[in-house]
Amino acid sequence: MSARRPLVVHVTGARPNFPKAAPVLQALGEHDVDQLLVHTGQHYDDRMSTVFFTELGLPRPDVDLGVGSGPHGAQTAAAMVGLEQVLTQRRPDLVVVYGDVNSTVAAALVASKLHIPVAHVEAGLRSFDRRMPEEINRMVTDRISDLLLVTCQDAADNLAAEGTDPTAVHLVGNPMIDTLLRHRHRLDPARVTAALGLPDAGSYVAATLHRPGNVDEEAYARTVVGSLHAVADQCPVVLPLHPRSRPKLAAVGLTDHPQVVAVDPLGYLDFLSLVQGSAVVVTDSGGVQEETTVLGIPCLTLRPSTERPVTITHGTNVLTTHEQLPAAVAGTLAAGRPAPGSTPVPPLWDGRAGPRIATVLARSLGLG
Repeated sequence: MSARRPLVVHVTGARPNFPKAAPVLQALGEHDVDQLLVHTGQHYDDRMSTVFFTELGLPRPDVDLGVGSGPHGAQTAAAMVGLEQVLTQRRPDLVVVYGDVNSTVAAALVASKLHIPVAHVEAGLRSFDRRMPEEINRMVTDRISDLLLVTCQDAADNLAAEGTDPTAVHLVGNPMIDTLLRHRHRLDPARVTAALGLPDAGSYVAATLHRPGNVDEEAYARTVVGSLHAVADQCPVVLPLHPRSRPKLAAVGLTDHPQVVAVDPLGYLDFLSLVQGSAVVVTDSGGVQEETTVLGIPCLTLRPSTERPVTITHGTNVLTTHEQLPAAVAGTLAAGRPAPGSTPVPPLWDGRAGPRIATVLARSLGLG
């Protein structure tokens, strides 16, 4: 009777997780393991999740917990209840979690209490702002994970400063960039701009805003909208809106400006096509900071800090405030986009992070 193959459970829950998980699932499939993909359903809108499985070639989830949206505590708790049932029944040899969403910390907590080793992909990132729910998720997940797979050296340095066992930390690069590089040839800005009725590529600002500090409170939302209207005085602003953000920004007059174009969430390829065709991106998203770094698109991040400082030192990202945003956009438009290949890209963001992660995971399972 042959020995049972090790079982690895991958837990995803939100839009940012999918392009990170895709290259890991593919690369680990080359090893002698069984894999189970669990989608918590934290992002349940087809445009926020299902489309990614189609576009990225991800296998359909073996389990979909359907936890849906809700307050942080309720969403995390619902994910934990569902994940505890799955992990108790399947008893995997390893649980792999991605990023910093509520599903990430929920899976890490459940697995840790069941004495199942946890591997955290994208470990060690720190904004040093505990007002951000994602920062708490990152810190807790890293503290209880057994394997810490980091995208860049500053993340490894953060873990070292926190006293993490250095043998648990592995610098592997960024699997989300694997996905971007794999599909880059499929990006088509002209098709997307035509479909959305936008001006030619290079003549608009692409914006993404969803963090509570920018959209949840009415006063903050009014400030954001005022800044975007000042930007729209210069050129069109295209804003794919998260379902949670749309009503809050609409209520304070987001689309009252004729050059603000609010659209529904876009699929992976359409969104990156929109980004590639833009003159500049305005965002509060962590992943977009990384994608613009590789695409060479100027990025203005509307946050006081970033957990991805490597996108500033080795990329096109600049932190800005609402008050500074209109002038920052004007300066960026005047300077034009950097010449292709003229901005540095972080080490190991080379499209091979997935295989490096798979090698670390396989070794942890005793597969050599």
